Amino acid sequence: QVQLIESGGGLVQAGGSLRLSCAASGRTASSYAMGWFRQAPGKEREFVAAISWRGGITYYADSVKGRFTISRDNAKNTVYLQMSSLKPEDTAVYYCAAHLREYTMPTYYSTDFGSWGQGTQVTVSS
Repeated sequence: QVQLIESGGGLVQAGGSLRLSCAASGRTASSYAMGWFRQAPGKEREFVAAISWRGGITYYADSVKGRFTISRDNAKNTVYLQMSSLKPEDTAVYYCAAHLREYTMPTYYSTDFGSWGQGTQVTVSS
């Protein structure tokens, strides 16, 4: 199983930017598709972005497309989420997740991901 630790959350004004990082540990961490999900108070966890294990394929939720960019550095076992033009509705706890199986395509469904980080809070003020 892959262990994940997120960092980079914080408080930012609307229109600002943040970069989240997800450090993965485990010998084969770089062989897993990775995803970012978020959960706002009183709402269900929702998909944000996902990336294939090699990094060549990315998926985004419509609500963040054009504003967020997911990337990975397999040499560092780290996945990033660059967030720009942030809106108050982006306020949530952001979670990094690793797919259940190695060498698979990324997906949108949280049930396809088997390892989760503890989450990092992102707050966007208006």
